[in-house]
Parts: sequence; C-alpha cells; structure tokens
Amino acid sequence: MRKPTPRDGSSIYNLIKSSPPLDLNSLYCYLLISLHFGDTSVIAENDNGIAGFISAYIPPSRNDTLFIWQVAVHENARKCGLATKMIGHILARPETGPVAYIETTVTPSNTASESLFRHVAEKHNAPCRTTVCFPAMMFGSGSHEEEVLFTIGPLNKFNYSNPQEEV
Repeated sequence: MRKPTPRDGSSIYNLIKSSPPLDLNSLYCYLLISLHFGDTSVIAENDNGIAGFISAYIPPSRNDTLFIWQVAVHENARKCGLATKMIGHILARPETGPVAYIETTVTPSNTASESLFRHVAEKHNAPCRTTVCFPAMMFGSGSHEEEVLFTIGPLNKFNYSNPQEEV
C-alpha cells in the first residue's frame, strides 16, 4: 500500500469505472486527488496492478476528521478485508494523527459500503451515526439516491500492524 501519485490517475479512473455503483468522475479529478490529497488517500497493489483505491481528505476547518470520498476494490481482490486495511493504512500515517472521526456518504442501495463503515466503527469501538447529507432532490431530475452521512467516532485508535503490509 502506498500514496497515489498523478501517474496513477488513469489506473484509478479505470478501477472506478469498473466498480459500480461508484460515481465515475473525470480523469482530471483523479489526477487532482492524487496530486492534492495523496497524503490522505491510498493505492493497494498486487501482482496484477491496482487492487484498491481510497480517496479521502481532511476538511480544511476540521483537522480531526477524515472524509472518505470513494472506496474501490477490484473484483478479484474483494472479500478479503482490503478496504478495511486501506483505511487502517491511512489512519496509521503521521498526516492523520489528529483524526478522531471518519465521515463518508453512502447511498442506501450501496449495502457493501454501509457494511464496511459499520465494520470500521465496530473495529474502533466507536459510535456510528447516520443522517441524510444530500437528499435525492439535490441531484436534480436524475435518478440519484440520497447520500447518507456516516459519522464514526471518536475513534479508539490502536496500533495498526505494518502499514506497508502487502495485499
């Protein structure tokens, strides 16, 4: 596991593209995430290339919160706890030392993400609160579901095993 760089942009884009129900953003967006938010994002690699990616950032006015934007795991790397390990890798970095809360938004139909974040809360012995962040009507006349905000914390931080652990 490592920090992403702009050279990873195209591979990240292709991973997200092959990972419904995630919203696909422009390649430019993934280049910027890698450039500006590499310290709080992660790439997991295996012999076949990128196995997973998490984009995350610390909101400028809340340095105690890590907002996780997207979590993608290649279909060949699913069901082995990779997403949880990637979150642990980010939390083990010095840049996230002040983080006591994790926030993310999840659509109601994305049961895999809901399960992941409830598992992360349980692993950290932390409460998990949910509220509607963006009602469906905010997305216009399209068929986008509401986005539910998950707030996990305060985290019971513990020492993660080797943050350089292989996938």
